[in-house]
Amino acid sequence: MNVQTVNTPTIAKEKVSHPNSIVLNGIKWETYKALMADAGDGRAWRIAYDEGVLEIRMPLQEHEQPKIVLAYFVTAIADELEIETMELGALLLEREDLRRAIEPDTCFYIQNESLVRSKIIDLQTDPLPDLAIESDYTSSSLNKFTIYASLGVPELWRYRNQSLQVYQLVEGRYEQTDTSLAFPFLPIAEVPGFIEQSISIGQRSAVRLFRERIRKILQNSEG
Repeated sequence: MNVQTVNTPTIAKEKVSHPNSIVLNGIKWETYKALMADAGDGRAWRIAYDEGVLEIRMPLQEHEQPKIVLAYFVTAIADELEIETMELGALLLEREDLRRAIEPDTCFYIQNESLVRSKIIDLQTDPLPDLAIESDYTSSSLNKFTIYASLGVPELWRYRNQSLQVYQLVEGRYEQTDTSLAFPFLPIAEVPGFIEQSISIGQRSAVRLFRERIRKILQNSEG
C-alpha cells in the first residue's frame, strides 16, 4: 500500500475568495453556536469552523453531483457485500474542547454502523463516521484536513478535478493511500471514470456499470 503524508494547514491560513463561500475571522465559539441555533436545520449553507475562523459555503450543482454519485457507489458496494451502512449527509461534527466543527458533504457509518443504528448520535460517546466525503469544485479541502484529523474521522475521500483521493488517519495525520480502509478492493483510480460517465449516460446507468465492476472484482477474489 502506497501512502503519502498530507500537510494539514488550518483554515485561518487559507484565503477563500470564491463567490459561493465566505470566511469570517474572530468568531467566538459561543457566537458560532448562536448562529447555528438561529439558522436552524433548514439552512442550505454548510460550515467549517476552526479556532475562531468560520467558513460558510453554498453548495453548487457542480459540487453536489459528484458527491451524490459517490454516495450511490458506496451504497452499491454495500449491497454487493450485503452489509449495512448508514449515510448521514452533512452530519455536524464538532468538538467544543477543540473549537472545531465541520459538515462533510456526506458521511457514512460502515464498520461502526451497528453501534449507532437506531440511535440519536452523540459524538461525545459514539464513534465518528467511518467515512467522510468531500467534493471540491471551487477550492481545495486541504484546509479541512486538520479539522477532520483532530475530530478523528478514520477515512476521508476527496474528489477534485476528476480525481478521487483517499486518505486514512494515521497517528493523528492523514496519509494518502491507494487502498480504502472501508473497502480495500475498491479500484480507486477507476472511480472518476464512472463519475464522468454519469454526466453523459445518467447517474443510475453509471451506478449500474459501477456495480457490475464491483461484482466482477468480488467474484474474482472469491475464485
